[in-house]
Amino acid sequence: MSAALELRPHPLEVPPGYPHAYERDVRLRDGRRVFVRPIIPSDAEALAEAFRTADVDTLRRRFLGAPPPLTPDRLRRLTTVDYGLRFALVAGGEAGRGIGLARYETEGDGRAEAAVVVDPGWRRVGLASAMIELLAQAAVERGIDTFTATYLAENRPVTALVNLAGDTGARVIRQGIADIAVRLDRERRAATNDGEDEDDGEPRR
Repeated sequence: MSAALELRPHPLEVPPGYPHAYERDVRLRDGRRVFVRPIIPSDAEALAEAFRTADVDTLRRRFLGAPPPLTPDRLRRLTTVDYGLRFALVAGGEAGRGIGLARYETEGDGRAEAAVVVDPGWRRVGLASAMIELLAQAAVERGIDTFTATYLAENRPVTALVNLAGDTGARVIRQGIADIAVRLDRERRAATNDGEDEDDGEPRR
């Protein structure tokens, strides 16, 4: 594997404002260990490779249909964030291969749209919920109190996972697509602030 395609758990070169406090080593329910950390611009090639090799169902769940073209500008936007209004986490498995991505983008008024995608071989072992817990912690600490998400209504594990974040608001389902708003639980975020392993669920967006 090319070094450019590897994700390092503790990158040596990071952009200004990179929040080291969100680097985590996570033990999954099946005993495997992975790392989760904030995304950096040099993750672009690894992200592009993960996108190119993703199975059709993963892309369909993530984008509610066919994925948009992964242009250089789009890739740059995905990997360059300010860790405030826009925040993203990546997860790496064996040999630093990218296996998960979680992100939020603020919508104003304390709300942010959240999205999570995990490689099929790493689902249902706790990776997705570990990432959403850490993402929710980052959001609360930055003044965000609600996550919104849009996902395929058939994707039941997403609902179970999003519920970990707090009280679930109304769902609106139309033509197989559900919208959800989740009030983030500040007390729960404070309780998980020590970075303990999480193991539950499996989501999308």
